Amino acid sequence: MDPVSNAKPPVRLRRGNLSDLPKSVKAPAYVRSDLTPGIVHIGVGNFHRAHQAWYLHRLLQQGQAQDWAIIGAGVRSYDADMRERLLAQDCLTTLIELDPDGMSAEVIGPMIDYLPIEDNNVTLIQTMADPAIRIVSLTVTEGGYFLDANTGAFNADNEDIQHDAKNPDEPRTVFGAMVAALRQLRRNGLKPFTALSCDNLQGNGAILRTCIVGLARLSDPELADWIDQNGAFPNSMVDCIVPATTDQVISQCLALGVDDHAPVSHENFRQWVIEDSFCAGRPPLEQVGVTLTHDVHSYETMKLRILNGGHQLLANVGEILNVPTISDCMQDPDIVAFFEKVQAEEILPYVEAVPGTSAKEYLGLVERRFANTAIHDTTRRVAFDGSARHPGFLLPSLRDALSADASIDGLALAEAFWCRMCAGFREDGTEIEPNDPQWENLRAIALAAKDDPKLWLEQSQYYGEIGTSQRILAAFASWLAAIWVNGSRAAVNEFVSSGSISR
Repeated sequence: MDPVSNAKPPVRLRRGNLSDLPKSVKAPAYVRSDLTPGIVHIGVGNFHRAHQAWYLHRLLQQGQAQDWAIIGAGVRSYDADMRERLLAQDCLTTLIELDPDGMSAEVIGPMIDYLPIEDNNVTLIQTMADPAIRIVSLTVTEGGYFLDANTGAFNADNEDIQHDAKNPDEPRTVFGAMVAALRQLRRNGLKPFTALSCDNLQGNGAILRTCIVGLARLSDPELADWIDQNGAFPNSMVDCIVPATTDQVISQCLALGVDDHAPVSHENFRQWVIEDSFCAGRPPLEQVGVTLTHDVHSYETMKLRILNGGHQLLANVGEILNVPTISDCMQDPDIVAFFEKVQAEEILPYVEAVPGTSAKEYLGLVERRFANTAIHDTTRRVAFDGSARHPGFLLPSLRDALSADASIDGLALAEAFWCRMCAGFREDGTEIEPNDPQWENLRAIALAAKDDPKLWLEQSQYYGEIGTSQRILAAFASWLAAIWVNGSRAAVNEFVSSGSISR
């Protein structure tokens, strides 16, 4: 429902003020002092609070899972700001659901503490080694895993990984901290915790196992074997559109009657599919809409390729053309035509149905979600970290299309848009601020690729073997030249009208 104007000043969000919240804002029905921790979550961003924490909140609202409360954690210095803001409000969060017909809000409270951010991660390690903690979950972004882009193998040569292997009691990385905690559990004769990745990666549980076991093996092969044999790393698929918190979101929260310094807005859709493979118990998440299955792969493929891949189709060209949000892109007839044609011809053919939903039906759902004008999800946010998102979300479809000897023109155009975006300025002359951990290198290569397109595809850390394909090079080079000469909109229109390169 739409918020009702509040005569009273907004209520500062704290545990002692929950009873003072406006009646239009749902509050926790459980007594938070009765909760005990069972989960440590590393990487407490907006997505975690709007998604995984919300599912646990629903269980708590039903009087269940009181020994599964969340302790938040981080391993990077920038996590300290979020920790400070959340601790100041007793780790409570206001979730604002944005719908074209209005908005509503609820306060959730499954997180009961947030650990200090430390260089040696000593508090995090000790907390994860507590036998009460049975799940360690994480959202550290797609680029936060130390894998070789070509082989998918664990990258043991990374500087931070080498540090953790040589200094296992003072690790820098999240994986080093997890290994250190698992070492303590084994030493104390206890079971390992379940390690649950909630990042957008195909086979994220298997990838997390590779990182943890691979790192442990560098310093303690027996520990690595123990983790591999006794631990659990369920694959999972997570889905909810959660924009960055802006001043507008904070103002919306104030208008709803809540003074929250870290509110979260989100769409009115969530999905969570988890492989039912836990080694130390789990909350009854299936009772609040989570799909527990032994076949996560098909759900992962559908979501990562159609939704996450679709996001990249929209965001890169949207940035070049200075289209501010994803919903704005969905109102642009040229961009939508490009999006729909690539999806129909070069992505959907390689996506299998899941129980109850075909690839075409799922695309329709995604299009409706992307078009939600109440969600101010910026093209900048969605385009962030393309060096991790293109390899994970678009290149698998490109590989399948190559293998099938089918059309690759639209996906090649999408890669050309990414390259053009990384040049660092829009077609109206405005600057694109750095938006990738590898931005400076990407920008230098993008500018050089204007004259020598193969330089972009020679980035083997992203493209691997497909960067050597002459079919891809020919299509990519032609589209990139067309973008620089005639502009992105003309390239889109040419692709949509002909589906091929006619120069």
